[in-house]
Amino acid sequence: MVTIDNMRKLALSFPQTTEEPHFEKTSFRVKKKIFATYDDKNKRACLKLSEIDQDVFSSADRTIIYPVDSKWGKQGWTTIEMERVNKDLFIDALTTAYKEVAPKNIQ
Repeated sequence: MVTIDNMRKLALSFPQTTEEPHFEKTSFRVKKKIFATYDDKNKRACLKLSEIDQDVFSSADRTIIYPVDSKWGKQGWTTIEMERVNKDLFIDALTTAYKEVAPKNIQ
């Protein structure tokens, strides 16, 4: 299980990351671009991955990590069930999402 506090600590450790509200969710951004959100009500994170990374992470367990069910999912947005995900897998996925969005010169 991964908590919002775990997610926050890791996300804010990345260079130039900010935490901001995004509708009813918490978002983590680099250079104003969202790479992750957290939905406290449903205990889910949503990460921006490449299509290839989305497929790789989803292959671990498609009931825990899976594409968002809409056109956003086809753009790499990936849902993670926070109460069920392995912490090390989540750390890898969040780090990958940050690198997907962050400019290369600040990674």
